[in-house]
Amino acid sequence: MQAIMKIAGPLISIAAGFVGGKIVDKLWLGFTGQEPPKHGNKEALAEASLRQALSFALLSAITAAVIQVLTDRGTQKALARFAKD
Repeated sequence: MQAIMKIAGPLISIAAGFVGGKIVDKLWLGFTGQEPPKHGNKEALAEASLRQALSFALLSAITAAVIQVLTDRGTQKALARFAKD
């Protein structure tokens, strides 16, 4: 069971990161009314000021760090719970 949790941990982290990225994109669009300045969106990147691009990068980095910490803690708690059984 522990091997399954070791495999599931990174998969959960990847899924949470994907969902977190979508949430950041929606929040950015809701608050600014503009598409997020991302690598794949050349139009939005060209229109974004340096302040907007840095703000989006900071918001994305904070979200990614929080997601990583929460998923790591959740995985460790699950491993400890299954180790007791």
